[in-house]
Amino acid sequence: MAAKIGVVGLGVMGSNLALNMERHGFPVVGYDLDANKMRAFLNGPAKGKKVAGVDSPTALMEALEKPRRILIMVPAGAPVDSAIDHLKPHLEPGDILMDGGNSAFLDTDRRNKALEAQGFLYIGTGVSGGEEGALWGPAIMPGGQPEAWEAVAPILRAIAAKAEDGEPCVEYMGPRGAGHYVKMVHNGIEYGDMQLIAECYDLLHRGLGIGAGELHDIFNEWNKGELKSYLVEITANILAREDEKTGKPLVDVILDEAQQKGTGKLASQNALDLGAPIPTINAAVESRILSALKPQRVAASKVLRGPAISFKGDKQKLIKAVEHALYASKVTSYAQGMALMQIASGEYKYDLRPKNIAKIWRAGCIIRATVLGQIMAAYDRNPSLTNLLLDEAFRDAVASRQESWRLVVQTAVGMGIPVLAIGSSLAYFDAYRSERLPANLTQAQRDYFGAHTYRRTDKEGVFHTEWTSNELQAASK
Repeated sequence: MAAKIGVVGLGVMGSNLALNMERHGFPVVGYDLDANKMRAFLNGPAKGKKVAGVDSPTALMEALEKPRRILIMVPAGAPVDSAIDHLKPHLEPGDILMDGGNSAFLDTDRRNKALEAQGFLYIGTGVSGGEEGALWGPAIMPGGQPEAWEAVAPILRAIAAKAEDGEPCVEYMGPRGAGHYVKMVHNGIEYGDMQLIAECYDLLHRGLGIGAGELHDIFNEWNKGELKSYLVEITANILAREDEKTGKPLVDVILDEAQQKGTGKLASQNALDLGAPIPTINAAVESRILSALKPQRVAASKVLRGPAISFKGDKQKLIKAVEHALYASKVTSYAQGMALMQIASGEYKYDLRPKNIAKIWRAGCIIRATVLGQIMAAYDRNPSLTNLLLDEAFRDAVASRQESWRLVVQTAVGMGIPVLAIGSSLAYFDAYRSERLPANLTQAQRDYFGAHTYRRTDKEGVFHTEWTSNELQAASK
């Protein structure tokens, strides 16, 4: 019997997705340029299962039913182009290639157009959930030709994570690179969430002197309420783990140097290109960059002085305030990410649908959280909502936590504990709700030194002032 789907690239993600498909009744054929990797997979996790292996593209095509469905799971960038070039001479019109890696969305746009012109179909799909998600159910964000989606939808719906209501966490995102665009923003929000949680941990740990054991209890309790999410859950688990060698909390012996694969940075770069403000995500990217300056920070700590870290207020009040600040900042971060996707949808003609995006993030992915159900409800109330903060429920939720939010930022600043992401979230909120910003002065400066002109509040038109002429007159008097 011909296999339903082929998987090219049998690393951890590729092999786990193959096992997931096989478990749901879809016979799989695998192919990898590294024959040893393929043999290890076939003789190990795939042994006794409906998973075959082949040693050439020709054999791969012969083993697949038509139209052929082939999932490519190789590192983003040049390896994807190389895999496509390796397979393309053996394809027939109507065959479908899928890229399940973290490809840049513009690369996916390019590949989709080129392959379509040659008679092939192409899907770029975000896959979130890591190794465990790939095996047991990820969130899947496919984009490409609608007919390609229809051809692979039964497989993707079967292997995707299931939300509490039983709905599979996969939806068609839109044409060309839409799926990889959504995954990029997902990863940006993930960066933001992680940094917000880290700043809360830092303020409670350094500012209040709370140890890992008590912090575990705090985060564990938070995970039972409005902050319930995968990232808060694993934070509680991390804080409970002890280092086997030293007996100290393991988190205390991990070097404070966060690495990144660049997907958050791509979101920031694209937002700048589109003119979309996402300061929480930007702050998270910048925080990782700052963390990488470890030697400089160690040297600077011996030279640069700040306030003494000492808190004399109500400890329980601040802990509750941090909980509220985390929720308000999280909502603000999602508001930024959703607004970015709405701008991009128009710019790239992706027809992204915010409710569907929130729907598929409810399970399987790294940013799965209770708040996503609330986001879906917001778009049910108003499908054309321009910003989540304008939704009545979120407006009231943030307003009721605003005093706590400001207390947290003020306390952190007073103690010299950096809260780049929480502070940026609050600043975004304050800027977005301001009818008038000081950009009038900025525009006057631009007109002064570069004759860039300005508009007025009291009449229509474009104006320019000869600013230096007044200065010369004043100087001569």
